[in-house]
Amino acid sequence: MSHNPDEVKEIDVQELKKWKDSGVDFDLVDVREPNEYDLTHIGGKLIPLGQVSSRTGEISKDRKVVIMCRSGKRSSNAIVELQKNFGYENLLNLKGGILAWSSEIDSNIPRY
Repeated sequence: MSHNPDEVKEIDVQELKKWKDSGVDFDLVDVREPNEYDLTHIGGKLIPLGQVSSRTGEISKDRKVVIMCRSGKRSSNAIVELQKNFGYENLLNLKGGILAWSSEIDSNIPRY
């Protein structure tokens, strides 16, 4: 049974930190703009939101993929688009985005 393409599964920054620390096999995709990524990032492949549908070849369907942005809104939109139009079922939205990472995990990450 496939899930509702409008339903966005989420992961919080605490869980993502655990994944990073314990070597969980996943991809991180950042859908912010290049200038935002240059300002601050936590790794991950930069695919700006406007390019997501034309760059699906760079987004795996075979492993967990966490999609992130500044606050979680753009990444959530990206996930809905990918699930609806391209049949993805392995995507997780980083709840609160890089702002949550900055406030809960690493205060050296600038907030903007």
